[in-house]
Amino acid sequence: MLVTTAYAAAAEAENAGSGSFPPFDGSTFPSQILWLVITFGLFYLFMQRVVLPRIGSILETRRDRIAQDLNEANRLKEEADQAFATYEQELADARGRAHEIAQAARDAAKADAAAERAKVEADVTGKIEAAEAEIASVKQKALAGVDAIAADTTAAIVKQLIGGTVTKAKLTAAVKAAAEGSK
Repeated sequence: MLVTTAYAAAAEAENAGSGSFPPFDGSTFPSQILWLVITFGLFYLFMQRVVLPRIGSILETRRDRIAQDLNEANRLKEEADQAFATYEQELADARGRAHEIAQAARDAAKADAAAERAKVEADVTGKIEAAEAEIASVKQKALAGVDAIAADTTAAIVKQLIGGTVTKAKLTAAVKAAAEGSK
């Protein structure tokens, strides 16, 4: 019955239009403040005892995980730096070895080329000396034959011009005298 009376009173107030909006009604302020304090207190206790410890543990876990990740990142960075330094050192060593190998190959090629050149020069020098000896021999033979040919030619010219003969000794002496005078 109490409910019907309250319902009837509310309906009567609504139909009358004379009442104000309940949250702004000054007669309900003390009960509203009481329920506000009770609700705020319960919400505060719930936040303090349940929500904030969970949030705190989550933040602590995240902080620990971030610190671990940073430590791991620093460790990996140091390893990468060491690996890079090792790589650079090995690369420098490999370049040095390659330079040494290239220098040895150049030196060997130079030595081979010098030996081949000396061999070719010796061959050419031998051939030049043989050719010069042959030329000197041919020249000697040619010059030896020139005196005889000159003597025969002079005898033929004298026979044709004068009609007489000249001794071979006189012809040879005249050819020698003419050859020495032309030099």
